[in-house]
Amino acid sequence: MKKKLFLFVLYICIISCKKEQQTENNTEIKKLKYAKGFSISNEYGYKKITIHNAYKNAEIKYEYLLVPKNEKLPKVNQGIQIIRTPVEKIIVTSTSHIPLLELLGKENTLVGFPNTNFISSPKTRKLIDSNQVREVGKEEHINTEILLDLAPELVMSFAVDKPNKSFITIRKMGVPILLNGDWLEETPLGRAEWIKVFGVLFHEEKKADSIFNHIQQEYTKAKAIAVTVKNKPTILSGSIFQDSWYLPAGESFIATYFKDAQVEYLWKDTKGAGSLSLNFENVLDKAQNANFWIGCSMNETKQQLLQSNKHYGQFSAVKNNQVYTFAKYKGATGGMYYFELGPIRPDLLLKDIIKIAHPELLPNYKMVFFSKLD
Repeated sequence: MKKKLFLFVLYICIISCKKEQQTENNTEIKKLKYAKGFSISNEYGYKKITIHNAYKNAEIKYEYLLVPKNEKLPKVNQGIQIIRTPVEKIIVTSTSHIPLLELLGKENTLVGFPNTNFISSPKTRKLIDSNQVREVGKEEHINTEILLDLAPELVMSFAVDKPNKSFITIRKMGVPILLNGDWLEETPLGRAEWIKVFGVLFHEEKKADSIFNHIQQEYTKAKAIAVTVKNKPTILSGSIFQDSWYLPAGESFIATYFKDAQVEYLWKDTKGAGSLSLNFENVLDKAQNANFWIGCSMNETKQQLLQSNKHYGQFSAVKNNQVYTFAKYKGATGGMYYFELGPIRPDLLLKDIIKIAHPELLPNYKMVFFSKLD
C-alpha cells in the first residue's frame, strides 16, 4: 500500500514538473513595449520568433526557431522554420532593414539585395561598390539563381498582401524566409522595436535592447518638450496621385507623429491606420489655410510642386513658403534617407516635425529628413 502511494505521488510530481517545463518552454522571454507584430518566446529549449502580422489580413502566424550552429537540430512541427544562429550571411529586401544591420555592426553579413540603387547609406554603398553585396533582382522579380549562388543563411523579406512566389521556391530549397511585418506597426516606436528581431538573429540582444532604449528615451524627451507649447499650428499632409489626394488617416503612425509633436493635424479624427483617399475640393475646403504642409510626396522644389498641379498654389502654406519635403536628402544613387533610416529613428522624425512647427523648442537642432521647398 505504501509502495503504491509512493508511486502515485511520484507520478503526480513528474506530471507537475512536465507541465511546469511546458509552461516555461512556451513563455515569452522578451517583453515588448510597443511592437505588436512579433513576439520572442522559448520553445523546444530554444528562442522562437513568431510573426503575428506578416502582411495585410494575414490569416496565419509565421514561426521561426533559432538554433545555435553548435547544437543538434531538434524535431519540430512542420510549419516551423529553423534558423541557424548567429546569422553570418543574410539577404534583406527593404532599405529600412539596412540601418538595423548597421546599428548592430552587422552590415558585413549582407550578401545580397534587390535593386541596390535604393540603398542610401554610404557604409553599405561601399560594400555594394566593392561587390560584397550583389544585386539579386528587382522588387517582385527575384533572381533565384543568383540568390541561391550566394548561399544565404537567411532571407528577410516582406509582403504587402501575400508572400512573394519566388521566396516560396527558395524556401523549398532549404533557405529560411523570415517575413518582416514592421511596416504594419501602428506606432513609430512599435516599428523601431523590430531591431530586437535582428538582435536575437545575430546574438546581439543586449546591444539591440540598448539601441532601442536610447531611441525610446530620445523620443520620449522630445515628446515631453513639445507638450509645453500653448499654440498648435494646423497641418496638411500628402499629395495628389491619379486624381485623388492621399494623406495619413487619423490612426496611422504618421498621425501619431503629428499628435506627439503637438500640432493640429486636420484629419486627426478619421478612422484607419493607413491612408485616406480624398478629392481635391475636400482637401482645399478643409486645409486651404493650414499653417504647414508637411510631406508633399516626391517634390523637391516649389516650382516642381506647382508644375505637378497648379491648383496647389491655392493653399496658404504654399503662398507662405511653409511646405516641407522628405525628398531632398538622398544617397549617391537616389535612395531616400526618409524611407531607409526614418523607421528606426522615430525620435529624429519627431524632432524634425517639432523643429518645423515649434522651432523655438529645439534651437540648436538640425533637421535630418525634412527640408523646406525653395
